[in-house]
Amino acid sequence: MVSLTATILKSSLFTQSTTHGFPTNPITRPVNPAPHTLTVTANVSRKPQNMIPKNPPARQNLYQPFRPPSSPVPPQFRSLDSAGKIEILAGRLALWFEYAPLISSLYAEGLTPPNIEELTGISSIEQNRLIVGTKVRDSIAQSLHEPELIAAFDTGGAELLYEIRLLSTTQRVAAATYIIDRSFDSKKAQDLARAIKDYPSRRGDVGWVDFDYNLPGDCLAFLYYRQSRENKNPSEQRTSMLQLALDAAESEKAKKKLEKELHGGGEEEEKVKVEEVKAVTIPVVRLKFGEVAGASSVVVLPVCKAEEGERNVVEAPREINAGGEFKVVEAERGWKRWVVLPSWKPVAAIGRGGVAVSFRDDRKVLPDGKEEPLLVVVDRERSAVEADDGYYLVAGESGLKLKKGSVLKEGSVGESLGMVLLVVRPPREDDDDWQTSHENWE
Repeated sequence: MVSLTATILKSSLFTQSTTHGFPTNPITRPVNPAPHTLTVTANVSRKPQNMIPKNPPARQNLYQPFRPPSSPVPPQFRSLDSAGKIEILAGRLALWFEYAPLISSLYAEGLTPPNIEELTGISSIEQNRLIVGTKVRDSIAQSLHEPELIAAFDTGGAELLYEIRLLSTTQRVAAATYIIDRSFDSKKAQDLARAIKDYPSRRGDVGWVDFDYNLPGDCLAFLYYRQSRENKNPSEQRTSMLQLALDAAESEKAKKKLEKELHGGGEEEEKVKVEEVKAVTIPVVRLKFGEVAGASSVVVLPVCKAEEGERNVVEAPREINAGGEFKVVEAERGWKRWVVLPSWKPVAAIGRGGVAVSFRDDRKVLPDGKEEPLLVVVDRERSAVEADDGYYLVAGESGLKLKKGSVLKEGSVGESLGMVLLVVRPPREDDDDWQTSHENWE
């Protein structure tokens, strides 16, 4: 803003003197002019607008200092030195899962298991049991919000939880609940864990299909049932093992099977189970990392989620063609989800109607489920139920399921959504033995 000041002579520039109406001196200089000040204000220029705000936001600090992982040692023991930790362990001055982390802490400080055993009286075996039991307890507590169940292991829980250490987290929760409900000791807990781990490998054994793998009690009952078959019929040992199996069983199907064994009908059952041992062979393949990229030929299939029901399976594109010099894939209609698989033999010859159905939990499909997702490749062109030993995709109340052809025929079901050609497991680094496995599947 600039202010300008100008002085203007307001007096008459031409003073006229008249005599009788005529001028006597027509032109003269001004006489005593009175100055007048005029102020003019104009916006000559603007200061450039400041691009930085008056109160700029605080700059984000991108530097993050190293934060070590939280110590497993309970807060009340973190200030203790080695002598204090040894005193707590020697006197068992806390719950077992509270002082167990002190053992690992002493290991980190240079003490060995024999040193700790000498100072505290806790043997090397018990030290390992306490450490492992604490980790199992923590995994259960993180996945299950039932304080009463967790509290049930506060006393003597290390021995029980140690026995189920080889189970998955889901299996640990189910096993821990069963152990508390049945008041198991460490020996029975060990038998339970062994039965759960052993059950999948017994596929095809007599009676295997009558027990439910997802129920820990059924797994234990099947273990006792197999042991009963090692004794003569009839015999006290066989009857005793069958009674143990009946007491352990959870599903109604397993209980009916065991009651029939206890009250006769065994010979008739043997004849029926001769055909049951003949397992159906369905390829179950573990996909390798980079296998699709290295394949000489591939198959592109639309994907449907099992929980979405049969409508998506019916509506998924059937015509999928690759044309042009670049082999551009074009489907008859748009679709959200697709998968590319190597041209394995079961799917290489698939024509119109191929589809992949995704299951979030393989335990709903396979008897030896690993709690991982999988894909089931189905040929919708082969929807007629013809093969007794084949498996077919059908719609159930809780989503899509796989049923054996003979079972569908018994229920007078002649049509399905398609025949199962292949089951694909996802790639996994820690399971090399399963990378290209083909297993018999009942």
